[in-house]
Amino acid sequence: MNVICAENLSVGYGKKIIVGDIDFKVRHGEILTIIGANGSGKSTILKSILQQLEIMGGAVFINGKNIREMSGNEVSRSMSAVMTERIEPELMTCGDVVESGRYPYTNRLGILSKNDSKKTDEAMKLVGVESLKYTDFNCISDGQRQRVMLARAICQEPEILVLDEPTSFLDIHHKLELLNILKKLVKEKNLAVIMSLHELDLAQKVSDRIICINNGMAEKNGTPEEIFSGDYISRLYNMNNKNFNHYYCSAELERPQGKPQIFVISGGGDGISVYRRLQRMGIPFSAGVVHENDIEYPVIMSLAVETVIEKAFEPVSDLSVKKALEIMKKCSAVINTCNKWGTMNKGNDVLLETAEKFGLLIQTDDILKKLRL
Repeated sequence: MNVICAENLSVGYGKKIIVGDIDFKVRHGEILTIIGANGSGKSTILKSILQQLEIMGGAVFINGKNIREMSGNEVSRSMSAVMTERIEPELMTCGDVVESGRYPYTNRLGILSKNDSKKTDEAMKLVGVESLKYTDFNCISDGQRQRVMLARAICQEPEILVLDEPTSFLDIHHKLELLNILKKLVKEKNLAVIMSLHELDLAQKVSDRIICINNGMAEKNGTPEEIFSGDYISRLYNMNNKNFNHYYCSAELERPQGKPQIFVISGGGDGISVYRRLQRMGIPFSAGVVHENDIEYPVIMSLAVETVIEKAFEPVSDLSVKKALEIMKKCSAVINTCNKWGTMNKGNDVLLETAEKFGLLIQTDDILKKLRL
C-alpha cells in the first residue's frame, strides 16, 4: 500500500504556481528522490508536502487520507522532516534537540515521559550520536548536526521522512555515512522517504524512484535505471551530452580545442588520469585503440579530440590500427600508459613500436618540456 501519494499536485508561493502536474506514490521501505536544476522547485514541493506552504492544486494523501483533512498533530505523528535551514538553538544540548521530536506525543505542557526519553536514546544510538547527548548543539560539526537532526526526525516515530538536500555542507565521507544510515533506517523502520538531492551519483545509488523537475512540471518519474540512461540527464541540466557520463553519473569538463598534439595509447583504466591531466593543461589529444566496453571509454569520448574505438569483445583490427597510426603520426608526441597487452588489444603493439621507431614516445612528466608549454 502507498503510504504517501500526490495527485496532480501544484505548488508555489502566493498566487504563483512554481511546479504543477506532480504525481507520485511512495510505499513503506522506499526512497523517492527529487532532482532538478537550482530554482526548479524541489524545496517548494517538499515544503508543500509538509504544509509549510499552502498546496495550490491537487492533493497529497497519507494512508489514503487527504492531508488537508488531517490535524497538525496528526500530520506530525505521520511525517517528520530534516530541512536545509541551519537551526541555532540557544543553550540546547544535542539530546534536547532530539527530544523535541517527541512533542507531538506530549501533553499540553510538553512534559516528556520516561518512554519519550527512551525513544530519544534509541534514536541517537541508531544514528551513532549517543555520545553527543550532553554536548551543546552549537559546538558540533556539520556532519554531526545532520545526524542529530536525523535522530530528531526518527525520534518522532514517523511513517514518512522528508529530507531537503540532507547531504549539503557535508564532505564525501559524511555524505556516504548519512545515506548509509538512511538506507539502514528505511529497512529497519520500514519508512517511506521523500528527499531532494543535488549529487546525481548518490541519487542514482540510494533511490528506488526518482522524480525530475523541469520547466515547471514533474517531467519524468521512474527508476534510476530509467532516469540515468541515454542523454536525458544532459537535457535536464542543459549540459553537453558528451561531457556527462551516464554510466558513472558524473560530469567531465570541456575538452581542449584544436588539433591533437598528443596521442595516448591506453586501455583498462590506466589512461584516465593522463586524459584528465592533459585536459587540465589545455592540450588537445587523441587516443586509441580502446574498446567500447573499456572502463576508459566514457572518459575518452568526453575529453579526446579524436578517438579510435574498437567494438566490444572484438580483437583490435588492422583497420583500427591503421586509422590510429594515421592520427598518431600527425601528433608531436605519444604517451603509452599500458605495460602489457591482452590478446584482445594486441594490435596496440604496432602503435607502440611505431612511436618508438619515430622517437615520439615520451613520459607524461615530459609533456611540458616536449611541447614547450
